[in-house]
Amino acid sequence: MEHRSGGRDAEGDGTAVGPDPDARWLALLMHAAFFLLLGASLTRFLMRHPGEARTPWIIALSITLAVLYLLGPVLGSRPTPRRVAWLGVLVAVWMVLVVLAPSFAWCAVPLFYTGLRILPPRAALALVALLTAFVVAAQLRLATGFDPNLVLAPPAVAAVASAVFVHMQRQAVRQRDLAARQRELIDDLLRTRRELAATERREGTLAERQRLSMEIHDTLAQGLSSQQMLLQAADRTWEADPAAARRHVRTATGIAERNLAEARRFVHDLAPADLAEGGGLEAALHALAARETAQAEGALTVRCHVEGTPYAPLPDRVQSALLRIAQGALANVREHADATAAGLTLTHLGDRVVLDIGDNGRGFTPEPGAPRTTGAVRGHGLPAMRARVHQLGGTLTIESAPGEGTVLSAGIPLTTPQDPTYLTENPT
Repeated sequence: MEHRSGGRDAEGDGTAVGPDPDARWLALLMHAAFFLLLGASLTRFLMRHPGEARTPWIIALSITLAVLYLLGPVLGSRPTPRRVAWLGVLVAVWMVLVVLAPSFAWCAVPLFYTGLRILPPRAALALVALLTAFVVAAQLRLATGFDPNLVLAPPAVAAVASAVFVHMQRQAVRQRDLAARQRELIDDLLRTRRELAATERREGTLAERQRLSMEIHDTLAQGLSSQQMLLQAADRTWEADPAAARRHVRTATGIAERNLAEARRFVHDLAPADLAEGGGLEAALHALAARETAQAEGALTVRCHVEGTPYAPLPDRVQSALLRIAQGALANVREHADATAAGLTLTHLGDRVVLDIGDNGRGFTPEPGAPRTTGAVRGHGLPAMRARVHQLGGTLTIESAPGEGTVLSAGIPLTTPQDPTYLTENPT
């Protein structure tokens, strides 16, 4: 017989199912039981009926039945017409043997198992009923008188064997279905993880692209814009005022040196040049104010003021963000505000740090909920500042009115509800 799981599912529709270790061991047990019962029946017949005329037929039919049974694995496990025909021949030979020698009746138990595995449920139960009837008739022929046990025991054994087999087969099918669902869930989980990883990579790419755009705007683009204006001024005054033209060129050269330092640190993803020189954010803001004042050549004076003392060093991300915001805000003041004075105020409030950038320029009317734009090219400054602040959980506010100057305020919290020391202990 077959050494794999049954060739049909629990409904008997002929659907092939996967290997089942329990079914394999049950099949081996039934094979052994069949040949043991066949050998015992033949031995009993030869011992009790030696030398009878039917003996050669009994031996020949026993050998034929054994050979037919061995052909089962060759025919495969699917309920094909050839396999059903094989089962019919096997049962027919067994019936002939039972008619000639009733002692072969108990070979029906392994045949129950074979029929239940191959045939649809109704056909299998009909076969079991037929085999049981032959067993009862054979037992009554062997008995010396009527015995109720001989009539009731075979149907009871057949019913129990059938019920156990059907239950085991349905359990095996349910386990295979459960395993299939688990594999589907695992496949879905793996697919979801791949999609999540791809989404994270895309988000990382977009975040890095945004970071690069903000870095370029706050450093290289502003520096190049200043150099352009200074070189244009030098070109206009080259003949009339050579000394002023040379000052403009020297100032542009200084800006180029700063831009070169920023570019090198930018390539290596380091801190802003002013922070890299040491001294922290306060020193960097003072240096920025002095540099902006010097580059303006008297047209703009920038002062820096610090209030309060931080209870712990500011995280590097916070220092870098505030310095970039100050650079961007002063660039807007220099290019758009027509201001003569500006101020940087850094305030430490314990659990919060605030940077205010104010000027006495012409001001403007802020649009509610929208950043101010001054053109398609220069409109990236305020959105970049907002993005930097929001990445750190802070807020950016703008107060301005026409003719009254502008105050830009960036506040960044230094604690989170989950962990009051998160930012101070985890600066990156």
